[in-house]
Amino acid sequence: MHTYKLPRHIVNGMLTLAQSKTDQEICGLISQDKNQKMTLIPIPNIAKEPEKFFEMDPTSTIKAMKNIRENDSDLFAIFHSHPHTPAYPSKTDIELSGYPQSLYLIISLNTKGVLELKGFKIQDDSVVNAELVL
Repeated sequence: MHTYKLPRHIVNGMLTLAQSKTDQEICGLISQDKNQKMTLIPIPNIAKEPEKFFEMDPTSTIKAMKNIRENDSDLFAIFHSHPHTPAYPSKTDIELSGYPQSLYLIISLNTKGVLELKGFKIQDDSVVNAELVL
């Protein structure tokens, strides 16, 4: 199991986004530069059923990926929330995963007052838990 360290400001940013739309999935990217500095990049969810799925706005995603490259950074993680289900990749999450080198982070709001954040590596329909150090 791989271990990934997430800075407090990144975790707080994701949790704040998830809490701001408790009935919809939020989504975005996290970049990491050569000095290990991470940046949270929220992306609008344009899914037809945002309470069940996420679909990142293509224009915002392309702009974010361009900025990541231009800043000589890498895509560290892709994150989204599950308002009503556990923090584990759904069948759709697995099928649509396209960045095996990136970490996938899922925030669950399906807990009693406690937000759950879990990380995964997804490759070839295989899901591997990642240990997060917060």
